[in-house]
Amino acid sequence: MSIINTRIGESELILRDGRIYHLDLLPEELASTIITVGDPNRVPQVSKYFDRIESKRSHRELVTHTGYIGTTRLSVVSTGMSTANIDIVINELDALHNICFEQRCLKDQITPLSIIRLGTSGAIQAETPVDSFMLSTAALGFDGLMHFYDSSQHPQQEAIQAALTAHFGAALPVSPYYTEASMRLQALFASFTTPGITVTCGGFYAPQGRLLRAKPKQPHFIEALSSFDFNGRRLSNFEMETAGIYGLSHTLGFECCSISAIIANRATKTFSLDPEKTIDTLIKTTLEHLTRTSL
Repeated sequence: MSIINTRIGESELILRDGRIYHLDLLPEELASTIITVGDPNRVPQVSKYFDRIESKRSHRELVTHTGYIGTTRLSVVSTGMSTANIDIVINELDALHNICFEQRCLKDQITPLSIIRLGTSGAIQAETPVDSFMLSTAALGFDGLMHFYDSSQHPQQEAIQAALTAHFGAALPVSPYYTEASMRLQALFASFTTPGITVTCGGFYAPQGRLLRAKPKQPHFIEALSSFDFNGRRLSNFEMETAGIYGLSHTLGFECCSISAIIANRATKTFSLDPEKTIDTLIKTTLEHLTRTSL
């Protein structure tokens, strides 16, 4: 194994007893096919369907189980909420596979990861059924994460930015970034999902148009998003991680996709009567499709 000979300093790549700082993992404890979930309690909900589990680690809200379904080796990793956590998790997943910890150098042969996010989400369009499954063919990041990275701009970035600016006018809250899912992973999960463009927000309340006591600057944010049309495509749902996963994954050369259980519809103000059943069905169905093919 040859390694690119630029040493990464101790303050940049933080290790504790050979383990990456936040995920608390050794390189051999992580598979190259990874399911991410927000809730740490959802990790055992996924790994209970593994035929065998070879390792379990946890640190703060970050829990990782690695094991097998048949001959397919999988890891399931909790991220916690928001793209701030995604920044930590995706970079550390990459480091575990693509940095030599002993010499603190980049490997010259990159291991491409396959990352599948399974999460929950709220629909923006009234016709989207609660308890359905949405596959994010693309994501709009209404957060600041990817503005800190030198990443290649998607060919449609300028066009969709111009369309959003024209639609929102001066009320556009941030400069959103646009990324798309892996075509191969989209095809793998297309049979049980509905395609959509996901809006990733930097928070849960005002950033997603919710009004409690703190007044949002844009009280009609949901209506503005639901009426936006880009070349015949409308925005489908809200959540807090997908655009960050897509943006960083594309920057690092990984394949990624995000599938959400629609447990709320913000337009009709309805909520699932049994969200745990819906989430469990999503987990089982995704694993069945994932393990039918070799990633």
